[in-house]
Amino acid sequence: MNMPDPQAMASAWMTQFANPQGWQSWFKMPEQSANPLASMMKDAGVSIKPERLEQIRSDYMQKAGALWQDFIASRKPTLSDKRFSSPDWQSNPLTAFHAASYLLNAEFLTALAEAVDAPPREHQKIRFAVQQMVDAMSPANFLATNPEAQQKLIDTKGESLAKGLANMLSDMQKGRISQSDESAFEVGRNVATAPGQVVFENELFQLIQYDPVTPTVHQVPLLIVPPCINKFYILDLQPENSVVRYAVEQGNTVMLMSWRNPDKSLGSLTWDDYVETGAIKAIEVTREITGQDKINAFGFCVGGTIVASALAVLAGRGDQAAASVTLLTTLLDFKDTGVLDVFIDPAQVALREQALAQGGLMPGRDLATTFSALRPNDLVWNYVQSNYLKGNEPPAFDLLYWNADSTNLPGPMFCWYLRNMYLENNLRESGKLTVAGVPVHLDCIDASVFVFGSKEDHIVPWTAAFESMSILNPKKPKANRFVLGASGHIAGVINPASKNKRSYWVNDTNGKARPKTAAAWFEGATEHKGSWWPEWAKFLADNGGKDIKAPAKPGNAQYRPIEPAPGRYVKVRGD
Repeated sequence: MNMPDPQAMASAWMTQFANPQGWQSWFKMPEQSANPLASMMKDAGVSIKPERLEQIRSDYMQKAGALWQDFIASRKPTLSDKRFSSPDWQSNPLTAFHAASYLLNAEFLTALAEAVDAPPREHQKIRFAVQQMVDAMSPANFLATNPEAQQKLIDTKGESLAKGLANMLSDMQKGRISQSDESAFEVGRNVATAPGQVVFENELFQLIQYDPVTPTVHQVPLLIVPPCINKFYILDLQPENSVVRYAVEQGNTVMLMSWRNPDKSLGSLTWDDYVETGAIKAIEVTREITGQDKINAFGFCVGGTIVASALAVLAGRGDQAAASVTLLTTLLDFKDTGVLDVFIDPAQVALREQALAQGGLMPGRDLATTFSALRPNDLVWNYVQSNYLKGNEPPAFDLLYWNADSTNLPGPMFCWYLRNMYLENNLRESGKLTVAGVPVHLDCIDASVFVFGSKEDHIVPWTAAFESMSILNPKKPKANRFVLGASGHIAGVINPASKNKRSYWVNDTNGKARPKTAAAWFEGATEHKGSWWPEWAKFLADNGGKDIKAPAKPGNAQYRPIEPAPGRYVKVRGD
């Protein structure tokens, strides 16, 4: 079953900027509203039990009748949805009724999707597809039915419409919706500014060594492996929210991989290349530069999957390279992949393999569209309304600037990752996968483990991240630590200690056996205000060895500085 694409929906929306008649008829009556869903269910071979359908229909008619009676009596409906929080939606009874009717029809369609009798995977796909369509049909998305945009059109004497059209045409040329004022940032000027030097590079990555700021450092160096799906500088946005700077300030010798943004010449690279030529090579160079046998390994998202694979390969070769492993919002067990599961099934993976398995690139723009589809109201329609309908310029926001700086992936690597991780979950089963010529046994990695999950993460559910606790270091489980942070996949990680915002949960077992399930762990967990970063800093210190004099210069006689951080690889844009 094909999934609706919110970016494609937004493109189609551009052709009917002020013409919502099509979606108005779609939402006119429940019998008509059910037609697209009925077609979808027929294609998927699923149905709704007649008694449940009748219950939903009856509930809808009762609420619709009450809404109509309120309208006749000039009683304004309550609009709790934040899309309709502006007073402009309440000031006109017809506008308020229109928004309330949309919300009721959306509730009806959602109830139908929830009532579908289908296997879990197909059920999730139907729910997701319906939600995509419901979000796209909001009256807030059209000039003819958005009173805020209409009022601004009047107030600016048409200037907002002219600016909105200009913004829309500019985005059509880019092929994506602008979420931030991209002219406000430049990599190396006001993002990714932590001082350091590139001390090694090959065709796949540059290795950055950051300048120390403390007179002594922990003996064991910290190697950061960021996701190759995004640029590394999410970990070094601004000085006040930089994970890199914080780690340096805590007395760590910090090395970081900056993945190259692949072009066609790298379109044949494989997962083995990312492990062997990438992470394992970075581990080797880090050890040679620092003169240490072991490292503290750090992986974020897919970077965590890569570094765990690399450490398992080295362990299979008789080399225990890590003193500790930090995994942030990382999947090692892909049984539960959250909402991303709707994009991955045998047919879709086979289609990607047919197109890319022998070579080629998975465009970063396509990956960005997929992630936007997970939160379309926040990452698509919010900007349609603001940028196009109201003619606003997007604000300068470092995180959203980074979000638009997409990265390509080599086709063979991407297809292997989809099939072996997301589709078949082969990494979880010890010895089932062979990477770089070595059977992968994650349970053979002999290192203390720090696992972080974000409570509202829609990409890596925290309960799935928790599963790494039972996979890694099974012989010394008391050396493992799990921390749960508030917020989502990115905001949960980028929660600087200096801000003292949000909260996190820990479950100190005090010598008792660690709970085996995420639910049991959370039941006994304690919430603490502020950032989880100090918990991680203590973990690194505990596994950092003795303190030694900070290195006076980056690199060594063999690995000399090549260029200042952040290096040129990170500056290559995918679009």
